Amino acid sequence: MSGTSVAAEREIDRNLFVTVSGPPGCGATTLVEGIAAALDCGYVSGGELFREIAAERDMSLSQLIAKAGESEEIDRALDKRLRRIAEKWGAANKAFVLESRLAGWIAGNRADIRIWLDAPDGVRADRTLDREEMTSEMQVREVIEEQRYQSYYGIDLSDRSIYDLAINTGRWNTEATLDLALTAIEGYDVESDEGAFDTPDFEI
Repeated sequence: MSGTSVAAEREIDRNLFVTVSGPPGCGATTLVEGIAAALDCGYVSGGELFREIAAERDMSLSQLIAKAGESEEIDRALDKRLRRIAEKWGAANKAFVLESRLAGWIAGNRADIRIWLDAPDGVRADRTLDREEMTSEMQVREVIEEQRYQSYYGIDLSDRSIYDLAINTGRWNTEATLDLALTAIEGYDVESDEGAFDTPDFEI
């Protein structure tokens, strides 16, 4: 059973703004596609935006990553695009899914449900073998990003308290992961919601 068939079986009529975050190889893109299919809504991926920025500047991903290491301008340009999207959909009262490592923090209190995905390093490395970025490059970027976000915005990416649901995708396959996420989305009740962890806005 594929993630698409799970989404088809679990069509959900909810106008929720959902964020999905996690490191490379965690399965975020696959989950986002499944959630968007189940909610019949649009989505935006931080990876896609990063590739857009690379194309706009006529650079490869590796070149853009190297450039990002030299200046904070690249990261902030990406985060500003993510913030604009979060502000738009946070006020739209329509279903939407936003994915990036920082999406949960950027969307903050605008999001209805924030999901974090992760998996052991070995699992994630195996999943990213065929990507344009080398696994080593992505691992280096992970460490650098953590340092940057702490420096830029005072964000500790190791703090998972803001997330409503955290899933180790090394323990559950694609279909089961999607089913877990859709169960949380379907079962979310605005009236009985006692409150998410507060996430203050920060300047980008």
